[in-house]
Amino acid sequence: MTPRRLATSGIALGALAAWIALPPLELRSPMFPMLVAAGAAVAGALAIRKGATRQGRLAIAAAVFGGSLGVLATFSSTAHLEAVVGWSALLAAMLRYATPLLFAAVGGLFSERSGVVNIGLEGMMLTGAFFGILGDDKTGSWELGLAIGILAGGVMALLYAFWAIHLRVDQIIGGTAVNFIALGLTGYLFIDIYGNRGTPEVASVPDIHLSFLDRIPLVGNVFGQLNLLTWIALALVVVTAVVVFRTPLGLRLRAVGEFPRAAETVGISVFVTRYAAVVASGMLAAAGGAYLSIAFVDSFNQNMTAGRGFIALAALIFGNWRPLGAAGACLLFGFSTALAQRLAVYSQHGGIQIDVLFQALPYVLTLIAVAGVIGRSIPPAAVGIPYRRQ
Repeated sequence: MTPRRLATSGIALGALAAWIALPPLELRSPMFPMLVAAGAAVAGALAIRKGATRQGRLAIAAAVFGGSLGVLATFSSTAHLEAVVGWSALLAAMLRYATPLLFAAVGGLFSERSGVVNIGLEGMMLTGAFFGILGDDKTGSWELGLAIGILAGGVMALLYAFWAIHLRVDQIIGGTAVNFIALGLTGYLFIDIYGNRGTPEVASVPDIHLSFLDRIPLVGNVFGQLNLLTWIALALVVVTAVVVFRTPLGLRLRAVGEFPRAAETVGISVFVTRYAAVVASGMLAAAGGAYLSIAFVDSFNQNMTAGRGFIALAALIFGNWRPLGAAGACLLFGFSTALAQRLAVYSQHGGIQIDVLFQALPYVLTLIAVAGVIGRSIPPAAVGIPYRRQ
């Protein structure tokens, strides 16, 4: 068996180690997940020995995580397990929580593939969230509210692009400044316009009911009633993968992010390409923020993005700057958030809220992704390096 297949088998066994203790199988002995996890670890170790270091480490991580989750599940009652692990509800919630991350991660991909690090995704999301609901409130139309939120994110991105591309400001500092500007601006305007009343009821982005899926077990419950923006986010991932890696436009974008001097030599404008990529990045991130305010919770709170822009950036790194990889990481973070929300059944009455600890799970995964524990990601060669014309 090839090293990659060994590693893939290890990852599959790691997932199985967790699943066999969960509904519908619910094997109650800790021995079963431990044995399966041990097999996953052995497969990972063999893969590393044969040269597939990154994939082998991923298999070992899957073994540890899956085995631990499986063993913990055996100590829980079946009633608790069935309350937490309702697969249809859990997967539907995963898609809802992953939607804003998908928009922001795809936006970040355009910016970073052009060579500009976009730490300001968080601020652009927050800008889209506030101006989206403000536009919705003032116009009475979710379509106009969404458009206004996206345009506001584009303006914030244009400001950042001017700093990063023309003034050649350090991109980490510039992105951080955008985050603070957005936090202060949206907070001030929210208090000034709405005060203690909070945002009023607004028109919400509708869900799409696919009635022909209702009769299909699991699939109907997961995909039969998703928000319009969720479908757009999923389609956006596929379209981005085609555009960036299968079209001349994508080739120009990647050339600017890898070899800007060579791209300029053959007639590609590095400045124009980077400006367009960064502005598109901000508009997509703002769409993710607007989803939060006018499709998910139908209200706005100060700093409501709560670090989602940074999680999206981590998903991009985790996915090795590729749309499908980043989407997979967003779904992983969305799943961890959905799982944490459903772990309230484990709360102790009158004591520590155990489920609060699980709220940190998406952020722990973010640290793992950024630190490169699972494997080192290789960014575009010119990312973060200001371009100077000769």
